Amino acid sequence: MAHGLGQVVAVCISERTGEQKKAVDSIQLVEDYGIVGDAHGGTERQVSLLAKESIDTMRAKGLTLADGDFAENIVTSGVDLLKTDLGTRIEIADVVLEVTQIGKTCHQRCAIYHQAGDCVMPTQGIFVKVIEGGAIRSGDEIHITYP
Repeated sequence: MAHGLGQVVAVCISERTGEQKKAVDSIQLVEDYGIVGDAHGGTERQVSLLAKESIDTMRAKGLTLADGDFAENIVTSGVDLLKTDLGTRIEIADVVLEVTQIGKTCHQRCAIYHQAGDCVMPTQGIFVKVIEGGAIRSGDEIHITYP
């Protein structure tokens, strides 16, 4: 089991589903719910994570992107999210998250897809549920024990 140590680059929320999220100073996570003030709280996909490295591949295609543009809640750096499996635990500050879904089906093409002809969230984003709540802010360390 390899242990990943990375960092939170940004935390983002939106009040409605289907819209880009905006970066905020910190987010408050609640067990079995998700993020306070985020549209996906209480749903199956409580919290989404996307690697900065994945976003950078889209930036390399000439897109100007802000954190949250892919509707991700937590932007990570230095950990390989795609090595996680369902049930993998991710620890950030006092928060414990568990991977519930890898990637997603996009039923409607987002603005990013129309601009670039591609989107990284369906194939490179992961979704987690909150096992233990608390606050997360940019700069926090990420600990993942890969299966």
